[in-house]
Amino acid sequence: MISRIDLRGAASSEAGVDRDLLPRAELDVEAALEKVRPICEDVHHRGTAALIDYAERFDGVKIDRVRVPAAAITKALEELDPAVRAALEESIRRARIVHREQRRTDTTVQVVPGGTVTERWVPVQRVGLYVPGGRSVYPSSVIMNVVPAQEAGVGSMAVSSPPQAAFGGLPHPTILAACALLGIDEVYAAGGAQAVAMFAYGTEECRPVNMVTGPGNIWVAAAKRLLKGRIGIDAEAGPTEIAVLADATADPVHVAADLISQAEHDPLAASVLVTDSEELATAVEKELETQVAMTRHVEDRIVPALGGRQSGIVLVDSVDHGLAVVDAYGAEHLEIQTADAAAVAARVRNAGAIFVGPYAPVSLGDYAAGSNHVLPTGGCACHSSGLSVQSFLRGIHVVDYTREALAEVAGHVVTLAEAEDLPAHGAAVKARFAEGELDKHSDWKVPESK
Repeated sequence: MISRIDLRGAASSEAGVDRDLLPRAELDVEAALEKVRPICEDVHHRGTAALIDYAERFDGVKIDRVRVPAAAITKALEELDPAVRAALEESIRRARIVHREQRRTDTTVQVVPGGTVTERWVPVQRVGLYVPGGRSVYPSSVIMNVVPAQEAGVGSMAVSSPPQAAFGGLPHPTILAACALLGIDEVYAAGGAQAVAMFAYGTEECRPVNMVTGPGNIWVAAAKRLLKGRIGIDAEAGPTEIAVLADATADPVHVAADLISQAEHDPLAASVLVTDSEELATAVEKELETQVAMTRHVEDRIVPALGGRQSGIVLVDSVDHGLAVVDAYGAEHLEIQTADAAAVAARVRNAGAIFVGPYAPVSLGDYAAGSNHVLPTGGCACHSSGLSVQSFLRGIHVVDYTREALAEVAGHVVTLAEAEDLPAHGAAVKARFAEGELDKHSDWKVPESK
C-alpha cells in the first residue's frame, strides 16, 4: 500500500539531504500555464459571460449570475446544523485569538537628531479569498482566509468558491454559512483559474482585487503564477502533504491514522513517515491496512495517495538524520512523534506548521488549534510561510529628515551618487542648500558633480 525508501547509511552533504531522493508528487504548473492562459484572457475580455460559460463547462451547472444573492447567504446560516455552527464559531474564536496577536505595530527609529524612519504597516486594500470546492467542502478554509485578513484590517474582501450542481449553482451552503458567520456578504460562484482571473481583472459584478489567497488545485496555482504581478498572491498551493518524524516511542495507531487523514484529501496528497525504527515502520504498514479498510474514500483517494510516488516510509539512521530529511522535504504539515518531541521540534528549520507530540495531530490544526491551515506545499516551506496577518500587510518606510539632518549626511549621499555615476542624485541634495553651506557639516568638501 505504501512504499519504503531506505536512506540508512546515506551520507548527507553540507547542503543537506538530496531532495530528489524523497517522495514528491509530479506537478507541472508550467504545462498548466498554457491551458489556463486562454481561460484567463477570456474572463478578462468577456467578464461574467465567460464565468457563466465555464461554470457549465467545468462544473456542470447552468447559472445566470455569478455573485451569490445575500438572501442565499443568510438562508445558509439559518439552515446550518447547530453542531456545525458551534464548531465553526469555536474555530473562528480560536483563530482570532492567535491571529490578533500577529498584528505588527508601527515603529519609529531616530537615526540622527532630526532624522527618523518610521515603518508603517498598511493592510492591502482589497483581497480575493479562494475556497476550493471539489471532492470536499471546506468551510474551514473560509475561516483561515478571512480571519487573518480581517485582523490585518483589510477593508474589502470577496470570497469565491465553485458552483455546485447539487445546490442550484451556488457554492456549498456550509461555505456560505461560514461567510455569514464572518460577516462576508460578497461571495461568488466561480472556481478554478477563472475565479483567479475574475479577481485579477474584475468583471461587471466583481471589482478587481489587489491580492488573491487560498488553496486550490493545479489550475488555481497556474493562474496565480500567470497573474502574479497584476495581483499579489500568498503561494502556489499544491496537493496537501504530511510528514511524520517518529521514533520507536511513537504509537503506530496514531501515525497510521494521521497519514490516512491527509491521504483522504486527494489522490495526489502526500503522506510520508520518516523513522529510525524499522519495527515502527512495519507496525504502521499493518495499521494502514487495518484502518484503511474501515474508512471512506478508499479507492478514489486514499489508496492512490498512499500508493503514489508522493508517499512513502523513509528509513533513517537516527532522529538527527531524520531531522535532516524532513528539513530537506519541507513539509506543509510536520508531526514530531519522538521522545522529547518539543526539543526535536525546536530544531526543525523547514515546515509550514509543526505539530508536537501525540496529542497535536494535523487534524487539530486543520480546524481548531488556532493556527492557520493555508500553508506552503511542494517543499516551499524552505522559503515561504503560511497565511497569516502579515500576508495582508505591507511595510512602508516613512522618511522624515530636517534640513539640518539632511545637511549632516549630504556629503555621503553625494559621494555615493558619484560612485554610482548618478550625479543628478547628488545634485538633488545640493539643490536644497546655498553654495558652500554644506562645507561646515563635514571636514571635507562636497564633491562637485561631473
